[in-house]
Amino acid sequence: MGQEQYRTRLWAISTAVLVSAGLMGGKFYAAWLTGSTAIFSDALESIINVAASAFALCSIVLAAKHPDESHPYGHGKVEYFSAGFEGALIILAAVAILYKAVPQILNPGPLVELDRGLIVILAVSLVNLCLGWGLVKVGRHTKSLALVADGRHMLTDVYTSAGVLAGLGLVRWTGWVWLDGAVACLVAVNILITGGKLMRESSAALMDASDPELLEEIAAILRAHRKSIWIDIHRLRARRAGDRVFLDFHLILPRDLTLEAGHREVKELEAIFNAHFGGQADVLINLDPCLEPECPVCGYAPCAQRTAETRQQSLWHREVVTREVGAEGAGSEVGGEKVKGG
Repeated sequence: MGQEQYRTRLWAISTAVLVSAGLMGGKFYAAWLTGSTAIFSDALESIINVAASAFALCSIVLAAKHPDESHPYGHGKVEYFSAGFEGALIILAAVAILYKAVPQILNPGPLVELDRGLIVILAVSLVNLCLGWGLVKVGRHTKSLALVADGRHMLTDVYTSAGVLAGLGLVRWTGWVWLDGAVACLVAVNILITGGKLMRESSAALMDASDPELLEEIAAILRAHRKSIWIDIHRLRARRAGDRVFLDFHLILPRDLTLEAGHREVKELEAIFNAHFGGQADVLINLDPCLEPECPVCGYAPCAQRTAETRQQSLWHREVVTREVGAEGAGSEVGGEKVKGG
């Protein structure tokens, strides 16, 4: 990870921890002021905000460590643990809110100082909106799942607070105090959905689920730098771990190419990927010699081994470069092109 990117992440998450702590205090003050279960449920979720932001801070610091003997692939996956941990905490908060809210529906208690409490929650929500939007933006820019997850949680908190404001506005207008508990239950359901989504995303990343966006990005790099000597590519696999990208694929080269020449092609591809990913690409390329079936999709010339003319070369889109087989027949299935130079 570049130092500038690391400092940006660290600044963003440190700000989130400090601001979240202040906002949590504001919500608990409003809950104490009004006696509202809905506001208390919103404040309870804010404890999770602070804890999750602190955990995300630790994960970002740890993820920045270079690979070592005990962690040869680096420490980037700790960010996915952070996102999963945050999702689990959100679910626990929802259970606690339901425990508090149901009695308020069945036996509603009085609400006091409602106007002042609503003003406090409105102010907190506006700050939370700016903070959550900023974290998501910085997280996407720096490719940090921990920051994006924390930002989404902050935005969910804003939606929660908006629901609380609307519900308590109805309480003030109608006098139906039981709505306070009903709003708290809706808050719990909303954050249950958010927590479950975060846990699904983190588990998918930890289990190296396919990332179509990353695969298409790599395919576009290969298309942009394609050479005629690179006959075809297949079996591309890629994953992210923090800000590092791990990718491997099979590259078909002319079978009479020397080992030294093949090594040069590998080094050129490694340089291309590291330039694109800011030096954070871990590239493994398996070299395969061309066989007779490659001739119809091979644009390499002159070639003493050629047994058939080039008919159509495969377009290196994600579906092509990730297939398990070689180049035979690919061009006719997904369209093709002629490639010159190299």
